[in-house]
Amino acid sequence: MTIAEAPPRLAAAADVSLRWYPGGPYNLGSTLRPLLRGNSDPSFSLQGDVVWHAFTTAEGPVTLRLSAAGGSAGATGPGAMVEPFVDVQAWGPGAAAAVTAAPRLLGAHDDWRAFDEPAFHATLPRIVREARRRSLTLRLPASGRVVDQLVPIILEQKVTVIEARRAYRYLLHRYGTPAPLAGTSTPPGLVVGPTAAQWLQIPSWEWHKAGVGPQRSSTVMRALRSAAALERLASLPALEAAAKMQVIPGIGIWTAAEVVQRTHGCPDSISVGDYHLAAYVGAALTGRRTDDAGMLRLLEPWKGQRQRVVRMIQSSGFRKPTFGPRMTIQDHRRH
Repeated sequence: MTIAEAPPRLAAAADVSLRWYPGGPYNLGSTLRPLLRGNSDPSFSLQGDVVWHAFTTAEGPVTLRLSAAGGSAGATGPGAMVEPFVDVQAWGPGAAAAVTAAPRLLGAHDDWRAFDEPAFHATLPRIVREARRRSLTLRLPASGRVVDQLVPIILEQKVTVIEARRAYRYLLHRYGTPAPLAGTSTPPGLVVGPTAAQWLQIPSWEWHKAGVGPQRSSTVMRALRSAAALERLASLPALEAAAKMQVIPGIGIWTAAEVVQRTHGCPDSISVGDYHLAAYVGAALTGRRTDDAGMLRLLEPWKGQRQRVVRMIQSSGFRKPTFGPRMTIQDHRRH
C-alpha cells in the first residue's frame, strides 16, 4: 500500500488531504461498516461511494470525507483497471491528526496473508472459503479511538441493538456538537460525539430519557473517569488492551472484544457472551446451535484468525434457523 499527497484540487478544498492506495482490491463501505451504529448514526453520513465521519481527536473535532475510486475500467483503454484508491479530506482542528490516522482506519495494517496462505486456507470450512473468495475487498478497520467505540458498545450490553442505537442517537443529538464545516458540502445533521468530559456531564435523568438503565450508564461513567488511560490502550497489542480494559467493573470479555475489533482491527477477538453469535457460528459450521464454549472449540483450529473466520461467515449470507424466543425490547424510559 502507498500514501500520496492528494491532487491540488482536493488539497485546496480541505484543511488536510491525502490519497491512499490500498495496494489491492478494496471496498470502503464494507470495511467501515462495523464502526457505524446503524444507518442513522449521527456521526456518519453515507452518500454513494462517499463516507463522511465526524469525531474528536486529541487536537479537536474533525469532519472526515472518504471517497473511494478505482478498481474499474479507466481512461487507459477498454478493459484496463484503475488501481483502487481512497481520497481523504479533513476539516477542523483535528484535521491533521485524523488524516495521519486515516490509513489505519481504512485497514492499511490489516494483513490477510496468513489467512490466505494455501495450507491454512485449505483447513477452512467451505462456507468460509467461498465467502473469502467473494470478499477480497474487505479490510478490518482500526479506529484507534477507544472511548468513541467503548461508549456505544456499553450501551449495547444485554439489550437489543434497536434499543441501544436509539439511545445512542438520542444522546449524540442532545450532547454532541455540529461537525466542522466542510464548505457547503457538509452533510446536514452530521454530529461530533461527546468527548469523555461531556459524557461525564450527562445527568441521570437524561440517561433515563434515552432509555439507558442505571447499570449501563454507571458503567459508562465509571469507565470514562479513566478516559486518558483507556485511550492509551490503543497503542498496546489488541489482546493486551482487551485484558486491561476488563479491569474496569462492568466491562467484560464481550465488551472488550467488541471494542478491540474496531479500535485495533483485531483478527482474533471473539465476542464471547453475545446473545446470538455462538448459536449462529454453530449452525453455520455444524448445522447445530452451540454455546460459547462450543463455539470456541469449533474455532480453536484457526486461533489467531478467529475473528476473520466469523466475519467471513457473517458475509456469506448464511442465516441460522430461529431457535426459541427473541430478546424482548424493553423501554427503560417508562420505568
